[in-house]
Amino acid sequence: MTALNDVIKNIILFERSGSALYNRIFVVSAFSGVTNLLLENKKTGEPGVYHRLANFKDFHKPLNSLVVKLKQINKSYESLGLDIAEADKFIETRIHDAQIYLENLANILASGYVSNEGILQAAREILASIGESHSAFNFTNILQNIGINATLVDLSGFHDHHSYTIDQRIKNDLHGIDFEKTICIVTGYAKGTEGIMREFDRGYSEVTFSKIAVAVKPQEAIIHKEYHLCTADPVLVGVDNCYPVGNTNYDVADQLADVGMEAIHPKASKPLEINNINLRIKNTFEPEHPGTLITREYICEHKRVEVITGTDKVVIIDIYDPSMVGAPGSDLQIMQLFFKYNVSYSFKATSANSISIVIWEKDMNKKLVAELEDNFEKITVDTAAMVCLIGSNMDQVGLLAKASLALAEHGVNIKSAGFALRKVNIQFLIAREDFDTAIIALNKAMA
Repeated sequence: MTALNDVIKNIILFERSGSALYNRIFVVSAFSGVTNLLLENKKTGEPGVYHRLANFKDFHKPLNSLVVKLKQINKSYESLGLDIAEADKFIETRIHDAQIYLENLANILASGYVSNEGILQAAREILASIGESHSAFNFTNILQNIGINATLVDLSGFHDHHSYTIDQRIKNDLHGIDFEKTICIVTGYAKGTEGIMREFDRGYSEVTFSKIAVAVKPQEAIIHKEYHLCTADPVLVGVDNCYPVGNTNYDVADQLADVGMEAIHPKASKPLEINNINLRIKNTFEPEHPGTLITREYICEHKRVEVITGTDKVVIIDIYDPSMVGAPGSDLQIMQLFFKYNVSYSFKATSANSISIVIWEKDMNKKLVAELEDNFEKITVDTAAMVCLIGSNMDQVGLLAKASLALAEHGVNIKSAGFALRKVNIQFLIAREDFDTAIIALNKAMA
């Protein structure tokens, strides 16, 4: 969204004029960095306005600073046609109204009479909605001022007190719009009784996108990103040693999301897959490129690896106990503890008396480890990296051997490895310091 000039040129106007401009719905995220200021920095964890309120500190100063920051953002789009006076008035009013809501919540928190969880969740919802409302208003205003009929659809429901679910709100707010005569600019945040952040947290924009697609049954759903979905990370392997993935399926998209390389949030992709809605991933800065088409039924014509990826931000938890051998229920006992602490895993390997489980480092929970130690003889926790070979049709003789040899030839030791029967994802657990080397080696071997 920050590159609005490119968005207008390469998406809104690219090879379109007249009535061809319309019959499209755009779901927008906040401008870069805004949600970090409202909630917390997604990467560093640096606190935003929300954490001031949550810790009973004065949140008015950072909220006022936010107004200044958002006005600076407004100013940067004046050359595109944004009416600065209108944009500033909109954000001043929205934050003023949000401040009233937040002050009421802070007073309720301070009383000590209610559970903090629901109140704090409401505060996150209120704050998160500001970012998308801001960007959607600006985008709509710019399009209108350059002669395009654009309609703002603000799903934040900021002044609407109806008890709608998210799906009901989408249906209600889109009702009566003549799509053939307008472009709809819709907020990625959508207010609902279930609380979109409660279930999806920072992945909510794509969830809104998915729900709208299911509601209107489009010819195609498109996500515009700042890069292509490539066969490997071009920063690591070099732009000449990888290429955009032309076609793949939702199963592969899920595998990518499981290691943090999200083409789309997995909870957003499921409704599209179930409703047989095709999804295209396009690079905003290369509008002429068709991008990657993700469908439900696609299987690659030739046996090959489609994507080499992974993450260096995982932890291996190894649970050892000699009493496991031949005893049913050990795995169940372990999984119940993971469920208790809301920790998901992306890899699991077993032997007669040990089970190794891989989780995201950010999900590491000392209480979980302590309880595992109380119930089993030995628990080992080790940082690691995971590299993956992913594809819709890669069940070929010798692939595992070829990959293992490539890693060995580059001095990469395999801590563990595995794949499910569908063979859409072969996973290797390695030392973190070997991650870059492993990706480069596998990419070269599979070329």
